[in-house]
Amino acid sequence: MGHVHIIRDFYSPSEGFSRTVRIYTPDGYDQGSAHRYPVLYMQDGQNVFAHPESARFDTWCANTALEQLVHEQRLEPWLIVGIDSGMGRLDEYSPWSRGDAYARFLVESLKPYIDGTYRVRHQPEWTAVMGSSLGGLISLYLGMRYPDVFGRIGALSPSVMWNDYRLFQHWTAHTHRWTRIYLDAGTHEWINPAGTPLPYGEATRDFYLHLKRLGYADHELRLVLDENGIHHEKDWQRRLPDAMQWLLS
Repeated sequence: MGHVHIIRDFYSPSEGFSRTVRIYTPDGYDQGSAHRYPVLYMQDGQNVFAHPESARFDTWCANTALEQLVHEQRLEPWLIVGIDSGMGRLDEYSPWSRGDAYARFLVESLKPYIDGTYRVRHQPEWTAVMGSSLGGLISLYLGMRYPDVFGRIGALSPSVMWNDYRLFQHWTAHTHRWTRIYLDAGTHEWINPAGTPLPYGEATRDFYLHLKRLGYADHELRLVLDENGIHHEKDWQRRLPDAMQWLLS
């Protein structure tokens, strides 16, 4: 079994406050071999791991999902870095509010720390980022804004309709970098916070078609629409193993 190490006061200079960071190292890492591991960065870190100090009972169970895939020889071991969201999550994960400062934290502070502290592979094809809802939106933004850092992007039920579908307006060309992008949502998934309908299934499908028109090929881009999917951690937990196998293999 792997191990989850929690850093509760990792300072973010670009944001001006500290965050909690949860780092999963897979089974075998502590044996001290020379093997270097790829890294997956995940948003909403407090909801990522099956761990007694996670914030929710229903989490993504990313550590147990990965361990099962490794046990079945469907995937190699990865480090997983979960970054807790803060009190201002809506702004932190919006690229057109405070999201750019959060993105700079990952690129300028957290990733250099992980690269310098752990035995990991630094290249973008071995560096993934993943999230759901607004966490999926900021993950897509990270892949678009920093394609030479994050080569693999996982966006489950991403809020691509946020700010009047602004991501469509900003993602205007293929990055021309090594890329793998996984998108999914419930076919009929939608929520209606504060009277604003958010049609996740329809918007995710439209964003997939948008990327196809920009030239992303089938080996770079995958869309999964779940007929019974809703906007909840249980559904992201259920779809995560297949998402991991395609995105991280």
